[in-house]
Amino acid sequence: MLLLVDLDNTLVDRDRAFRDAVAAFLAEHALPDGDLAWAAGVDAGGSTPRPDVAAALSARYGDVVPEAAIRGLVDGGAAGRVVPADAARDALSAARERGWTCVIVTNGRTVQQETKIRRTGLDRLVDGWVVSEAVGAAKPDPEIFRAAAALVGASPVEPTWVVGDSPQADIAGAYAFGALSVWIANGRVWTEASYRPTHTAPDVAAAIRHVLRPGAQG
Repeated sequence: MLLLVDLDNTLVDRDRAFRDAVAAFLAEHALPDGDLAWAAGVDAGGSTPRPDVAAALSARYGDVVPEAAIRGLVDGGAAGRVVPADAARDALSAARERGWTCVIVTNGRTVQQETKIRRTGLDRLVDGWVVSEAVGAAKPDPEIFRAAAALVGASPVEPTWVVGDSPQADIAGAYAFGALSVWIANGRVWTEASYRPTHTAPDVAAAIRHVLRPGAQG
């Protein structure tokens, strides 16, 4: 039994960590507090490529902020501030106690994502992880899910669930991989017409609890 779990805004609140990092950056360089909303919009929940975020910050602040400070914010600002929810820890522990093999599947840079995983102690709560930069494939490409399964020696016919917050990366990826899925809504409404999650949950703990239910489906 294989459980593939997203990292950012699933196991950790990556958006909050990014906002906290930006707030500290603005304060350190005496920049307007109101720019926090602008920076969050540029970041778009982590979906904007990091070079593009860096370019936008440089265009806005390059005359008054050293380039090294901007690179530091983009490359590691959020990674050093993420904290997993206690409920997420408990849910992962419960899954492994019940015989599930748990693997984190995340898009992003290897150094950043592994920093988050190790800093939060998630490395001790899962059986492994795959990062898109390291494996050369990014969600929703099913190849990254295959890499996760291969990492732990999972059988192709083994029951597999994907848990994540992104309709495109996680749920479409699960659909392409042939896995069951739980979408973490975070207060949102599902709008995709061409595919749907097997189940919808309000947070990662509820998502994993659903997976652990005997005979769980939609």
